[in-house]
Amino acid sequence: MGFRCTCPGRRRQIILLRKGGIAEETRRFELKSHSFFLYPTYEHQREELLKEPYRPLVAQTLADEAAGGGGTVSLAVYAEATDDIEVRDLEQLELLYPFHIWSEQLAAERLRWKAKEPLHVLLLRVYVSEAGATIPVLPEYSGCRSWIELKDAPPEQQWKPVLSDSEFERRRSEILSALGS
Repeated sequence: MGFRCTCPGRRRQIILLRKGGIAEETRRFELKSHSFFLYPTYEHQREELLKEPYRPLVAQTLADEAAGGGGTVSLAVYAEATDDIEVRDLEQLELLYPFHIWSEQLAAERLRWKAKEPLHVLLLRVYVSEAGATIPVLPEYSGCRSWIELKDAPPEQQWKPVLSDSEFERRRSEILSALGS
């Protein structure tokens, strides 16, 4: 199982905000698996969608794509979702602003899109592998959706946590406390 995301494994955040993609089977986001590879994606990349300090990540992400192996992609980041929190109102979303890289405008826009559906806040325990695995990019991996079913799952490898247990728990607790959980 692969989860499509941008800038995985860079120690900047443990949070992903998801509403679901246009091509989702159910037209809404579902946590299909609590553990998954983070599949690098380059769709919808625009600097103004991120907070100012993170805008250079867009250029880096696009450069990484251009330098990539053409018909292959490297999977070197694995994640486990420890929490799936549903956010339904702007006040609750604003409490999360310090913990993610999205601009206020983008976060609010995502909350309003499909207004009856909650915005899912996933807290992720992220792992990296120096070896990684290179897999072919298949046409069914593209499109605006969260999940892809990997045809050739990467082989077993050793995964190293990006954050120590204590640092991860500190960040997780900080987010949950901000939400009053």
